[in-house]
Amino acid sequence: MKTEILTMLRESDGYISGQELCERFGVTRAAVWKVMNHLKEEGYEIDSVQRRGYRLKAVPDVLSESEIASRIKTRRLGRKVVYFEETDSTNIQAKKLAEDGAVDGTLVVADMQTAGKGRRGRIWQQRPGTMVSMTLILKPEFAPDKASMLTLLAAHSVSGAIEKLTGLQALIKWPNDIVINRKKAVGILTEMSLSLEQDSIHYVIVGIGINTNITAFPAEIQDTATSLLLESGKKVSRSELIATVMDYFEKDYDLFLKTEDMSSILEDYNAHLVSRDREVRVLDPKGEYTGISRGVDNVGQLTVETPENGIVRVYAGEVSVRGLYGYV
Repeated sequence: MKTEILTMLRESDGYISGQELCERFGVTRAAVWKVMNHLKEEGYEIDSVQRRGYRLKAVPDVLSESEIASRIKTRRLGRKVVYFEETDSTNIQAKKLAEDGAVDGTLVVADMQTAGKGRRGRIWQQRPGTMVSMTLILKPEFAPDKASMLTLLAAHSVSGAIEKLTGLQALIKWPNDIVINRKKAVGILTEMSLSLEQDSIHYVIVGIGINTNITAFPAEIQDTATSLLLESGKKVSRSELIATVMDYFEKDYDLFLKTEDMSSILEDYNAHLVSRDREVRVLDPKGEYTGISRGVDNVGQLTVETPENGIVRVYAGEVSVRGLYGYV
């Protein structure tokens, strides 16, 4: 009921009477009053006027299951929210939930992570109230070799959500980062579990970490990392950002399921690729080489034009790509 009341307050242009809420949910006025008090304790500013009812005046940047769920407007992705005030890692928790039978589209969110993991196993910590840490559980029926494209799909969706909410240009550093003004603002980590027969997907988890309202970074990364707050000069509502990412991702994912490739978003993805038509260094274990990035193909491989071998297709799981002049 708390989520539903919060949704009604947010969507209403004026006051909602206590009687209307009582009749809607089949509860007493005392029960409605109790929910309103809980919301006020969480920081929501709610105006209460006799004979008029309740009106939501201001929403704080808080995360909770009710706050996130009240903003989600998708058909299925993110409709089930599991929230942690503090946890080791949303990816770790998502794996546990997936193993225990969590439904497709379950969204795991934490206000604070103590053991968040980045690409190549790097561990990082965060302060509460500063980041979006979320992991989406998917249970697709396509072949396992297509799962790597979900990382690119997520990057495209997050880029669109950030641009919509902040007006910033959010570019994609293939395959799993978002950069703003040449600094990293988002990291994405996708992990897959196969069936016992190893021929189908048991589940995929897509972890997304967004530097949202961080005000400063340690000296060792301040030249390569940034946040939406630092770049826009404004605080961003994390719950609104989460809901917007879910909205963009569901649209991209639905298109992907029809073709099982990148074709439906390829043009816009490549338009957002920060390295496109720029010189890059490919850090391949078989030998590093340089070339010109020409964008990704329909299956998510980065195409790099080299003087020696012409067009080389780079698979995300095998190598890293770096710009020659700094992080991007």
